[in-house]
Formats: sequence, C-alpha cells, structure tokens
Amino acid sequence: MKKMISRRNFLKVAGASAAALGLAACGGSSSSTSTASSAAGSTAASSTAASGANGKVYFLNFKPEQDEAWQNLAKVYTEETGVPVTVVTAASGQYETTLMSEMEKSEAPTLFQVNGPVGLANWKDYCYDLSGSKLYGELTSDSFALKDGDAVTSIAYVIETYGIIYNKELLSAAGYTQDDIKGFADLKKVADDIQARKAELGVDGAFTSAGMDGSSDWRFKTHLANLPIYYEYKADGIGSTDAIKGTYLDNYKQIWDLYITDSTCDPKLLASKTGNDAVAEFVGKKAVFYQNGTWAYNDVKDLGDDNLGMLPIYIGVDGEENQGLCTGSENFWCVNNASSDADIQATLDFLYWCVTSEAGTSAMADKMGFVIPFKKAKDSTNPLIGIANDYVAEGKTSVDWCFSTMPSEEWKNGVGSALTAYAAGTGSWDDVVTAFVDGWAKEYKLANG
Repeated sequence: MKKMISRRNFLKVAGASAAALGLAACGGSSSSTSTASSAAGSTAASSTAASGANGKVYFLNFKPEQDEAWQNLAKVYTEETGVPVTVVTAASGQYETTLMSEMEKSEAPTLFQVNGPVGLANWKDYCYDLSGSKLYGELTSDSFALKDGDAVTSIAYVIETYGIIYNKELLSAAGYTQDDIKGFADLKKVADDIQARKAELGVDGAFTSAGMDGSSDWRFKTHLANLPIYYEYKADGIGSTDAIKGTYLDNYKQIWDLYITDSTCDPKLLASKTGNDAVAEFVGKKAVFYQNGTWAYNDVKDLGDDNLGMLPIYIGVDGEENQGLCTGSENFWCVNNASSDADIQATLDFLYWCVTSEAGTSAMADKMGFVIPFKKAKDSTNPLIGIANDYVAEGKTSVDWCFSTMPSEEWKNGVGSALTAYAAGTGSWDDVVTAFVDGWAKEYKLANG
C-alpha cells in the first residue's frame, strides 16, 4: 500500500496555521443540527470488532445538510459488504476545528476533505496518493484532482453552483420576470420597487435577511466576496495572489448595500440573524430573493420546482449581461495515509462504490442533489442544477470559485466582522476595504511564512 508521507504529530506540524484555515460553509445548511461526535473513533472501532470485517471506514463529512443521506448510504454499503462505515458530520462552520481534533485520536477519520489548494497546504502530509486508485480512474477530467508534485492528494466529489434563488410567483406578482434583470442596475431597480411596495405585495422585503451568525455569514464573507476576487483575477490574468488589490470592492459594496437595505430586517439586526431565518423568510414567501446554491434545494423545495428560479449575482461589472452562475467545488476527498492498510483499502473501495454503483450514484444524484465529476454519474433531479445547466447551454460565462485562494479563515472572519459592523452603522466601508486588502496580505504572509 503506497503512502505519501508517514504521519507526524499534527499539533507540531500544523499548529495555529491550520486552526486559521476553515472550509467555507458552502452547503453548511442552516436547517441541519448535525454535530461531530466525540465518540466517533470508538464507534467505528467497535463496529469493526462486531462484524469481523477486514477494514473499516470513518468519514468526517463536511456537509451538514447531507448527513442523513450519507448515513443511509453508509448503512446500505455495510449491509451489502459487511464493512463498517461510520459517518460523522461536523457542525456548520466547524469542520477544520473538528478535523484537527479527530485526527489526533487513535481512531482518526480514514476519509476527510479539504476545500482546495489553500486547505490542502495544511493537510497534504496526511493525504494518501490516489494516482493509482480506481477512484481516480473514474474522474471525467484531471482538472478535478489536486496534486502535490506527481501525487494525487485529493479528488473533487461534487460540482456545485450558487447565485440568487428567487420565487417566480412573487416576482411575477410584482410585475417582473427574469428577463427584466440582466445586470446590477436592473436588479437594483426591481428590488427597490419591491421594497417600496412590500406591504402591497405581502412581503417583508425584496431579499431575505443577510444573517451574519456562523450558520449564514459564509454566504457573504466567502461566496459574495468571491465576485470581486473573480473579476480582479480575470482582469489581471491571474489565478491567485499574495496581495489582493481590491479593484472591484466598490462593486462589492453596492451589492452588499442592496442586500441589507432591500431586506426583511433592519441592518442592525444582522449579527443575530441565522441561516434558518433566511430559509424561513424565503419559504414563507416573505422575500423574493435568497442568495444560496444548488445544495439548498431541500430547504426551499416546498415552494415547488416550477416556482424556483436562479439569477447570477450581478455586481455592476461591464459585460455582466453575459455572466452565468458561480460554479465550482470546494469539496475534495482525501484518504488518510496514517490509517492502516486495511482501512485505506476499505475506504478506497467504499468511494469507488459510491461513484460507480447504482445505489451510490443514485443516492448522490437523487438524495444529495449532487453533480459528481465521475464517468458513471447520474443526472441530478435537482431543478436548480437544471437551471445552472441552462445558463451554460445559453453560452453564459460561469463565475469561477476563486474563494479557495482566500488566504485563511481568519481573513474571512475579518471581512465578515467588518461587513457586520458596517451594516450596523458601527463601522465604515473603509474598514471592510482594510480587512479585505490589508488582511489578505497579512494572512497570506502568515500562511506562507
């Protein structure tokens, strides 16, 4: 069994730098109550002893909204093979902290994930080389793999899309359709009108509350912040930087201003507003627009598939009428090279089964709503994914997920705090710019020595 690097003591290797790196909670569903179990390691070990199986799987799952689906799929696999599969799901926004804790246990996860190159930097010494695995052979493109030299350290397992989900019925009642919104100026005009007529239309605001607690702030300090980064990278012809310039931060300001003024609540209340609040407002037909992604379908499906639409996040950049939705991945599987040979093989076999078997591909497409980058993938029944595909078919340019290049979780937190203070009137936009630009340079330097 080929392993890349033997395990070292994690606290000595990563220390505070890994603590500063967290996965953006894309798909950190506000409706989930799943948390990581402190007994996960012992649970996996006792399961193995009970079944007598050769090897076991312990998956530390990042996506709370998919916890039940993963638990069910794990049960099916165990019933079919006899191999114990334990799935533990970290609480929203707590994945990196949970992973650090679990990796120090004698029964550490055999399967974990990173959010991209920046996240990988702290965990590559723990990554089994997947280059010779059957799983790697199932990828539809090598672009979905992360590498360290010739070694394949991790593999993306889901491609996702986000934008501004909207209620077609409410938008129509206000006198508009998606055809009326081709850029930021149009979006602002429509939202301002809805906000001005909210009593007449029976809504509390054009947009759901932009909650800035841990269950929701990732939508703005990470996903919304991706837009000015994407356009700066595009203008400069780069894919990462040690010093962001903030070229498009005025555009970031105007979309944030729109979110917090044409809203269901006073901007001063955003610090305590949650992801659950936003979902309740949208599903309760109290808001027309809701920034989120394809992973949120289960939260909003009660509105009816035919009633769900999705707009690009327009920020007022030239040519944005040709912009599509934001599409990419921050979900990369890594197999723990410190696990036993039997557990590594069991984990590889489980992953291969997930992406090739009828039960696995059906669960990932139909239950989880995933678009997976593997040869035997099933088309998802998630209508939001169908909308994303329509944009591509129309020739719209998808916005890359550049937030995997954000230098640290601490940087995101700094931007989030500044956004919250600005909304509450206790801080200025200059503070947001400082957190964005100066914070980037500082955190990049800390992360890269």
